[in-house]
Amino acid sequence: MQRTRLLAVGVAAGLAAAVLLAAPTNAVQVGEKAPDFTVAGPGNKPVKLDDLLGKGPVVVYTIIQAFSAT
Repeated sequence: MQRTRLLAVGVAAGLAAAVLLAAPTNAVQVGEKAPDFTVAGPGNKPVKLDDLLGKGPVVVYTIIQAFSAT
């Protein structure tokens, strides 16, 4: 259960970072609240940012091209 939750948080965080980085004119600044979004979690179950925030803090992170050949 904990591993599934961590995976869902990781998926949500990665997709949130991709969305935020794709639109620099609408980028969220440090300390601002991120807009709510929904992503597909394990088993294609929807995961909403607001639902995760209800359980505690959420950290958004990304590793850009960490495992790519380029």
